[in-house]
Amino acid sequence: MEFGIWNFKQVIVNVLVAFLCGWAFLLNGCGAYNFSGASTGTAESFQVNFFQNMADQSPGSTFEPGLDRDFTLALQDLIANLTSLNLTNSNADLVYEGEIVEYRVAPMTATANQTAAQNRLTMSVNVRFYNKTKEDADFERRFSFFYDFPGNQLLESVKSEAHQVLFERITQDIFNASLADW
Repeated sequence: MEFGIWNFKQVIVNVLVAFLCGWAFLLNGCGAYNFSGASTGTAESFQVNFFQNMADQSPGSTFEPGLDRDFTLALQDLIANLTSLNLTNSNADLVYEGEIVEYRVAPMTATANQTAAQNRLTMSVNVRFYNKTKEDADFERRFSFFYDFPGNQLLESVKSEAHQVLFERITQDIFNASLADW
């Protein structure tokens, strides 16, 4: 049996084709894997109703303009990015609604001069979740998180970073409570 240049090229081509087919099969098999851990069941759509800012009704809390809009959009974005569900304005399989019930700054530690060395911004959101495809998954819960910042800084100077941290943690907690199947 003679292995010439032509046969050697054919063997290389066959190995390359087999490798590429195997690689395509592997990628296709991994395509359905979901790293977020989301379990959407038979649900195909979700809606996030406007989270009204009711924080000023809680003693010690303040009203932050635009907080309601920004939080609502952050929750919509997180769910859209971590699932294949379609965002809709009505009649969705999964519905999120609620209100922002706390937004307050409080001193956490004091200096020797009786001034705040560190402040804490706390935000709490009351959430109602409805799953039309699995009714025993419905819940109403309060989600809360905080952001600490130096007492010599004003909230205005750290607000953008603080909101990013608060939104990221609270929306992730809401997502985990409603869709994570750990």
